[in-house]
Formats: sequence, structure tokens, C-alpha cells
Amino acid sequence: MLMSRILSVIFLSLFLSWTLHAAVTIKASVLAPEGTNWANNLKKMAKEIDEQTKGNVKLKVYFGGVQGDEPDVLRKIRVKQMSGGLFTGRTLGDIFGDIRVVELPFNFKDDRALAYKTLTGMTPFFNKGLKDKGFVNLGFFEIGLVHLVTMKEIKNLDELKGVKIWSWEGDPLAAALIQTMKLVSVPLSLPDVLGALSTGMVEAAYSPPLAILALQWETKIKYFVDTPVTYSIGAFLVDNATWAGIPANEQKIVEDICRKYTDIANQATVKENQDVMATLKNLGVKLVKFPDSDTNQAQKIRAGVVEKLVGKGKLISAEALKLFDETVKKK
Repeated sequence: MLMSRILSVIFLSLFLSWTLHAAVTIKASVLAPEGTNWANNLKKMAKEIDEQTKGNVKLKVYFGGVQGDEPDVLRKIRVKQMSGGLFTGRTLGDIFGDIRVVELPFNFKDDRALAYKTLTGMTPFFNKGLKDKGFVNLGFFEIGLVHLVTMKEIKNLDELKGVKIWSWEGDPLAAALIQTMKLVSVPLSLPDVLGALSTGMVEAAYSPPLAILALQWETKIKYFVDTPVTYSIGAFLVDNATWAGIPANEQKIVEDICRKYTDIANQATVKENQDVMATLKNLGVKLVKFPDSDTNQAQKIRAGVVEKLVGKGKLISAEALKLFDETVKKK
């Protein structure tokens, strides 16, 4: 009888030990297709996480939007079908609206370095907000300065009026910008833009240079406006419940590995965004630069968007805008 009890205790201890340390799989989605800088680094990240945690933490990434557009993935996370993803600002804003403060139009002109330093300076504030909303941020990815691409030549901001421009469906920042500028908007999910450019349903869209190639827009567009409209970011999020299932020592391992590959990816993105410019020229895409006289108009547009989106009960809090202004001044 005594031996039976001892064996029972041993088996129970082994079972509890196995249960408490069972492997955790982070199922994450990303719109970036296979072969891109982001995809390659996420694969390396997943491999190293598996090795360094001895298989206790696994990262399974679904590339190319196979799990749906970003809002679809967010819904799947909330019903426990997925546990994370690399989200762009459009969806980060659905989770914690204050993040969109760095994506307000005409924040940085063409100063990418200032944009990245501002993002870095505000990261602790953003991470706390994301945590409160149910997510751990394992790293901000720089997507880059966002440019307009068009089917016909647009020489200044005023000439955008009447042009059918894509806006990401459900994106309040894009909607506010289009409303402020009185543009013709064609709201679509991101995967639908390529087809819309092909048929002429859309005559203009917006994207960082690297994403133009990743989304295969380069064969549909004729002009690239070399005057940035905004700055685009992404973040690798994991829901709090999944993260809590990972022991603290392995959380630290995952955080360190993610930081390493996020830094590598961000450095590569800067170079690749620059290289894309040469690629577009070789493909016959013509570069257009808006005149300096548009600068004052751009700041008026920004003020109009701020009025629509910043304040109590709106997308972005006054606190976030104040912190943004203070962070920019420090850089």
C-alpha cells in the first residue's frame, strides 16, 4: 500500500511537471509573403526560439495573409484561434489608438531617422498601452515612409482631388485624411488593392517602397510620388494569455531573440526601401516630387486630421499627442 502511494505521488509529480512546462506554440500571422526581409527574419527568429528554449516555445508563422487581412487575424486571436501576429499601424490602432500618433500625416516630412527615433522614444508608453489591452509587444518593425503611387501623373496635392484613391477599409486615420483633403476614396482590404489597380477601380494608393514590391503593385503603377505622406510601423504582438503560459526564464529568451531579429530586420528595411527606388526606375516608374510650396498646405491638412482624431473619446488621446510633441523636440 505504501509503495502504491509513493508511486502515485511520483506519477502525479511527473504529470504536473509536464503540464506546467508543456510546449507553448505561438501561432502568428503576417501579411508579408515568403521571401521578403520580414518573412526571412521571422523564420530565423522561430528557429532560434525553438533551439534556445529546447522546444518549449515554438513560433508558427503564417505568411502572405493566408489567415486573412489583419482585422480577420485580430478577431481570430480574440476567439483563441490564433495567438499573435505582425500587425501594421492600421490594426495596432484598433487595439491601442494612441500608437497612430506616429502615423499622423506629414509628421516628419522626409526625415526617416527622426521618425524612428520618435517611435523608439515612445515605445515604453505604447507597450504599456498594448499590455493593458491584452497584448505583449515583442518588437516594433519599421515599415518606412509612406508614398503615393498613381496611374496618372500628380504634380501637387491639389491634383489628387478627383483621383480614385484606395483607403484601407476601416482605417480611421486614412478616412480622416481623405475627408480633410476632400478626396475620392475607394475603401478596400489590403489584399484587394492589386486587383483594383489592374481594373482601374483604383487610380492611386499609398505604401512604403518595399511593400510596393511585396504586394506586387510595381507592374500596375506608373508614378511614384517622392514626397512622403506619413510613416508606417508594425509590431509583433502576442496575446497576454499565451505569453503567460511561457515560464519567466523562457520569456526572457524569447524577448532577447525577438529584439535581435527586429533590429536586423529594421536595418535591412532601411536599405531595401532605398534599393526599391532604383528598381522602380528600372521598371519605368516615374518619380514625381511635390513642390516646396505644398509644405504649408500639408501642415494645414495635418492640423485638420489632428482635430478629427485627437481628444477625449477619439482615436488618439491628448496625452499621446503631447508626449509625441515632447519626444520629437528631444531628438
